Amino acid sequence: MAKRSRFRLLRFIIKTFLYLLVASLAYLVICKWIFPPVTITQLASVFSGYGLKRDYVSWDEVSPEAKLAAIASEDQLFPKHNGFDWKAIEKSLDPATGKKRKKKRPAGAAASTISQQTAKNVFLWQGSGWGRYVRKAPEAFYTQIIEWVWGKERILEVYLNVIEMGPGIFGIEAAAQNYFHKPAKKLTRQEAAMIIACLPNPKKFTVKPVSRRVQWRTPGIMKQMRLIESDPAVSALVH
Repeated sequence: MAKRSRFRLLRFIIKTFLYLLVASLAYLVICKWIFPPVTITQLASVFSGYGLKRDYVSWDEVSPEAKLAAIASEDQLFPKHNGFDWKAIEKSLDPATGKKRKKKRPAGAAASTISQQTAKNVFLWQGSGWGRYVRKAPEAFYTQIIEWVWGKERILEVYLNVIEMGPGIFGIEAAAQNYFHKPAKKLTRQEAAMIIACLPNPKKFTVKPVSRRVQWRTPGIMKQMRLIESDPAVSALVH
């Protein structure tokens, strides 16, 4: 009897997992055309008392400067990679030990690609500790699927609409309205760079009042924007 009960429990767990997997994949396909109604990070913001300021906007309603700033700061190989920056991953590891190097992050090099960050924000959760390691496998899975199903333009569009850009402020439109009292479509290069400079910790690195970190990072992001904007792949994507 005990053996049969364990078998039934295992079968139930497997069936539940498969149902959830199929449902999540259906949701992923739907999100190719419809923005996520809410994310775990957004819900956490509400329950934490920060609220939820959000206004989804389409691709054409976002300034090319904001798209360029995100790529310049977070993932300069975004238009060209398949979801993962394998060279950056390889460089971050010590070839002798296989352990991560303790090295300062250079300008324009993100800890993860825009595709990975989008997958994490839309389908998974934030945070460090043990939850970070549990998240790695599904994050890689969803990253690859959105690369195949959504494409680069949709990934960047969703990314700029769902990431937190201030305490309780989600997406480029809400950030533009809150900080500069204008729509995201009219953001200047410096304004776009300032907003992106608050990542990856927008609660600590505030745009208004401008924190020392944002003030320091903004010129560097603008420099990187100038360096990559003539790249054909980048130019074709952001305009």
